[in-house]
Amino acid sequence: MTFIYKAVTATGEKKEGSIDAPNKDLAIAGLQRRGYIVVSIKGEEEKSVFQMNLFERVPMRDIVILSRQIATLFDAQVSALKAFTMLASNAENALLRRKLTAVSDDIQSGTTISNALSKHPDVFTEFYVNMVKAGEESGKLNQVFSYLADYLDRQYALTSKTKNALIYPAFVIGIFVIVMVLMFTLIIPKLSEIIMASGAEIPIYTRIVINVSEFFVNYGLFVLIFLVVTGFYIWRLSVSESGKRYLDGLRISAPAIGKLFTKLYLSRIADNMNTMLSSGISIVRSLEITGAVVGNKVYEGIMTDAVGAVKEGKSFSDALDKHEQVPKIMVQMIKVGEETGGMANILKTLAAFYAREVDDAVDTLVGLIEPVMIVLLGLGVGTLLVSVLVPIYNIASSGF
Repeated sequence: MTFIYKAVTATGEKKEGSIDAPNKDLAIAGLQRRGYIVVSIKGEEEKSVFQMNLFERVPMRDIVILSRQIATLFDAQVSALKAFTMLASNAENALLRRKLTAVSDDIQSGTTISNALSKHPDVFTEFYVNMVKAGEESGKLNQVFSYLADYLDRQYALTSKTKNALIYPAFVIGIFVIVMVLMFTLIIPKLSEIIMASGAEIPIYTRIVINVSEFFVNYGLFVLIFLVVTGFYIWRLSVSESGKRYLDGLRISAPAIGKLFTKLYLSRIADNMNTMLSSGISIVRSLEITGAVVGNKVYEGIMTDAVGAVKEGKSFSDALDKHEQVPKIMVQMIKVGEETGGMANILKTLAAFYAREVDDAVDTLVGLIEPVMIVLLGLGVGTLLVSVLVPIYNIASSGF
């Protein structure tokens, strides 16, 4: 159980943070062992609804900056306790400030940095913790935090660019759908009354528009219910293991964006493996962690299969070769790395290659989507207006 506390030291310095303990008495005892005088302490679940921030999170960008700051402080021979205490006091993000305070408290009580970080998986991933653990074992913590900052920066830039490329068309299409629904339910019915009352001959395309409008007016509620039920079903599907795997499979096989996501995941796998192997982490552990953080159930399964194959004595390249989701060029390059002993360098090259591929794919996708959307939106709105305005113009011209 996590407790939030406020305390002061013997010198009068104020301390705030969180501590994990089975109950409040043990939490107070733990703080007193650190030399703290407890002012207030309460379990996280005791916070009121108004004190909770359901949207509180630590952005990836803050973790990148934090990693660079830690590396700089370690280079300057600042102790781990002092470094995390300084960073906690200067953190702008409230959640990150609480987490760093808890980490510094754990370090003060004798816990290793990796174990202290592992208590906060919502901020420090398994990949991050294992990298720090490798740095502790090798005595190269400053280098490891530099590696982490560079790696997270690359992943942040790559993922952000991909998401931003898909947000724009999704936003435009969403607005278009809303406008069309409003037209069919509010505007077209009023205009269709005028057209029908005139008794004039109605073109076939106008009849189609009027019938679609009547459908939305009469059955729009059922359509809305159907969409809500479908959305709920997709959500339920996305939280089950089999559903996640199915949806992740669709993501990498989709006609327009499948190759983009495939390259994104391949870049992430190569970059993860390179970073971890360069830090001295074993290939089996690197594969296990890469599978956990790759973000796609299909590739997570491939990494899991590779773990079993490597444990049986097979090579990493042979384990990948039987999966069609992994390009042959990637398998061949990894095989060369295994034969020459330069696996980390090969993976670094592959990560850079697929990162460039993602950049090119995003630029191409954006370049194609924009004109296609403009043409389709223009045709949709134009057809709707012509279908309604031409009959009205004919009515006005005939003297009705």
